[in-house]
Amino acid sequence: MTTITTSFEFFPPKTQVLQDALLKVAGALAPLKPSFVSVTYGAGGTTRDRTHALVDQLQTQFGLRAAAHLTCVGTTRGEIDMIARDYWAKNITHIVALRGDAPDMSTPYVPHPDGYAYARDLVEGLGKIASFEISVAAYPETHPEAKNVQDDMDNLKRKQDAGATRAITQFFFDNHAYLQFCEHAVKSGITIPIVPGLLPISNFEKACEFAGKCGAHVPKQLKKTFDGLVPGTDAFKAAAINAAIEQATYLKKHGVRHFHYYTLNRADLVMPVCRAIEG
Repeated sequence: MTTITTSFEFFPPKTQVLQDALLKVAGALAPLKPSFVSVTYGAGGTTRDRTHALVDQLQTQFGLRAAAHLTCVGTTRGEIDMIARDYWAKNITHIVALRGDAPDMSTPYVPHPDGYAYARDLVEGLGKIASFEISVAAYPETHPEAKNVQDDMDNLKRKQDAGATRAITQFFFDNHAYLQFCEHAVKSGITIPIVPGLLPISNFEKACEFAGKCGAHVPKQLKKTFDGLVPGTDAFKAAAINAAIEQATYLKKHGVRHFHYYTLNRADLVMPVCRAIEG
């Protein structure tokens, strides 16, 4: 039997109550033995301290291999290098290297004059500090700021050439888009794993809103699945779990062996999907 591996993404809670709740989620997911868990970094680095603390706690308290998101926005190279060295000293050896978004997402991204301009530069810089495992982002339906599909693909190739060891995709609901992206990547000389990022849906309207902002297509069949269902109800939860299982099962049949789940700091939707796919 081919082994299926998983990884989970969390975001830093804003309150102690939410922090305690997340730690319970981490404890519940730990027995699934994920390859790693990642912790996000707010727009403009707004959650830097909380990200750092949570990464450290997940690794020391639960024995999870934690990966810290690190972005280029609003920070000098010296500051980023210092953060990276601190992570390495604490045995946090996996970084998710991202360009990041401006604090005000309605304004264009502007590189810091003394910082790393783009993710590829950050990847290269991290490689000069230590032998980090470095994950980067990929966009099956093209980054909203890319000129075209090939421009986006060329950027991923530059990140690979700079030292990235894995790409994790933006969430998507269109499996064909992901598989087509992977085929295009191979033709473009990209050899690093392209891990699909899956989002079990906890609120369909919010998921559609987010998908619209990042250019992710929402299939008609998925819309029909949630038509008339109320978030928080047993019927909605069952539909969300089944939809995620169907998506992951399809990808598994097409050769995918590692799944990255955007948990939204919840275990109740992710856990049954993982159990079903591992079976």
